[in-house]
Order: sequence, then structure tokens, then C-alpha cells
Amino acid sequence: MTQQIVITTASVFGMLSVIFGAFGAHLLKKVLSDEQLKSFETGVKYQMYHAIVLLILGFNSNTITSSIYWCFTIGILLFSFSIYGLILSSAKGKKLRFLGPITPLGGLLLVMGWFLLLVNFWQ
Repeated sequence: MTQQIVITTASVFGMLSVIFGAFGAHLLKKVLSDEQLKSFETGVKYQMYHAIVLLILGFNSNTITSSIYWCFTIGILLFSFSIYGLILSSAKGKKLRFLGPITPLGGLLLVMGWFLLLVNFWQ
């Protein structure tokens, strides 16, 4: 994985988490319940945390492997974006239930990314 790809991915995810966070704080606050808003914010936080990790790893490119990169990238997409889809579809009255099982798969990939980072560090 090239440094340019990792830093670009991290930057896009970071930028989108700020946009989605502002969207949630200002526009969705009027539409979502407190519980829904908290779930939406969880997606935003996890997206930002992992964007920052990707950014750090991108600047220290000898630390990141393609496995770590893909676990974090796909994990963010499955975890955070499924939460966004579940919450927004629920607010519209048509909850996309098929997204429910996708969220834990994304979480598992995020955990796997951290595990691979640990293994990579100790090798």
C-alpha cells in the first residue's frame, strides 16, 4: 500500500466524519431521537478514530501492511456507514434491516486491523 493511498484514504474518511458530525449535530438533531443521534455519533467517532490511525500509519509507512489498511478501510465502510444507513432509513420510517448484521462485521474488521497492527509491531 503506498503512502499516498493511505494518506488520501485517511483524509477522505476524516473529512467525511467532520461533515457527517456537523450534519448530525445540526440537521439530524431535529429529526432523530436521542438514542438514534447517539448511535449516529458513534459511527462518526469510530470513523474519525480510524481515519486518524490510518493517517499516522500513512506517515509512518513502514508500519502499515495492506492487510491493516484493508481491515481499517473496509471496517470503517461496513461499521460506520451501516450505522448511518440504519439511522437515516429508520428516521424515514423504512429501516434497512439488512444493514444490521453488517455493522458487527465492520467492527470485527476494525478489531482485526488493531490485532494485525499489534502483530506487525512485535515482529
